[in-house]
Amino acid sequence: MTPAESHQEDDVPTQATEALWADRSALLDLCAGLCEADWKTESGCPGWSVQDVVAHMGALFTSVVAPGTLPDTAGLATERAQDVHVEFRRSWSAAQVVRDYASVSTQAIGALERLAAVDRQLDLGDLGTHPAALLPNAFAFDHYTHIRADLFAPRGPLTGTPPPSDELRLTAAIDWIEAALPQQNRELLAGLSGSADLVLDGPGGRTIKLGAGGRTLRVAGDTTSFVRWITQRGSWEELDVTAYGDPEQAALLRRLRVW
Repeated sequence: MTPAESHQEDDVPTQATEALWADRSALLDLCAGLCEADWKTESGCPGWSVQDVVAHMGALFTSVVAPGTLPDTAGLATERAQDVHVEFRRSWSAAQVVRDYASVSTQAIGALERLAAVDRQLDLGDLGTHPAALLPNAFAFDHYTHIRADLFAPRGPLTGTPPPSDELRLTAAIDWIEAALPQQNRELLAGLSGSADLVLDGPGGRTIKLGAGGRTLRVAGDTTSFVRWITQRGSWEELDVTAYGDPEQAALLRRLRVW
């Protein structure tokens, strides 16, 4: 029986959890082929090895089903809290990290599927306040980004072909970005004169409108590049992103960041 087949009867997959199941499978396949040196290699996430990145994804799932087993990070910003969770697992072997991830991910994705029926807002601290049903998208975004941008080249150390960047995964990831971007960049966007359009082509494509009033800027690129530049994992020049309009407003949007 596969993990997907072992869900409870009320576990109804959503697009975001389907994306998570797909990337979970891809990550476990990837982990099965890593040697000891691969695990210890520095990833594209500063300060984290390949093993740390996988440990982080396991800890993130643990926060859903067994948060009391994680170190207390009350009062810390999200990214600092994630560092603490990774540091706590640094003594684990690669095999322990994989076993934990394989087990806890099955439980957590099932729990995330049940959020589709929950009609309430969640205060997620510096991540923003979002509908409970959107939380699986945050996890899908995290998996999408870490696997492709931090484990694989050009930022990451692993060669070969990364998992697909398809409609399923990119739609789930960009749904989170679109919701989180205004809340996580409130002060920066307060300096925007007029409005700006982020025009995204490719799987999961759409136009994201920022600001209000007349349009002063249009930024165009594909969706895979968007995930990288909006997480500050690549420049517009590196990713073939083009801006049309006010250069001062373009300079402001280059600083946007979603996590």
